Amino acid sequence: MNEQISGTPDSPAPFDFDQIDFVTSDHHFGHARIIELAERPFPSLGAMHGELIAAWNRVVGPEDVVLHLGDLALGNREESIAVTAALHGKKLLIPGNHDTISSVYRCSESHKQQTRDLLDQHGWEVLPENLIGRRGAHLLLASHYPYRGDSQDEERHGEARPVDTGLPLIHGHTHARDHGPHGNMFHVGVDGNDFTPVPMTTI
Repeated sequence: MNEQISGTPDSPAPFDFDQIDFVTSDHHFGHARIIELAERPFPSLGAMHGELIAAWNRVVGPEDVVLHLGDLALGNREESIAVTAALHGKKLLIPGNHDTISSVYRCSESHKQQTRDLLDQHGWEVLPENLIGRRGAHLLLASHYPYRGDSQDEERHGEARPVDTGLPLIHGHTHARDHGPHGNMFHVGVDGNDFTPVPMTTI
């Protein structure tokens, strides 16, 4: 297991967002239908994988820390999670609704443990689904979900969404083409950010 970072379930301390270099979300490795559903400009799943990995590695160095806000890998998890081993940097994951380890994903505990083992094997450290911490003197929150909004007509997974108390929130989930701040939320999903991780300094 990777060395635990402040703010994980093993530590009550607020998460240290100062250690994060990049944030991203919603790669959907292994999910061929996302090309159609999110209107991604790729002719095949293999082409999508190649461009997502290239876009990541163009900006992320081996020593950088990347916080991924969920929906990392779908389909055959052994194959799709293995693809992520090619990604540079130290990789942290907040589970999204399509990640089998998520609280909203319905599968057996043994299946969830298999996924945890695969993620650990390929260099991922799993963090809480709603992560609160500090960047400098400022409190902020990170979650797969926005306070409001969805990729579908109705808002789903209300039990997993963070509660809006006014804190700035970094999120994915919507697959929206817009990016950056909207109110007190900041969308970092790949579909709105040229399929590239967003520098934390930009946020």
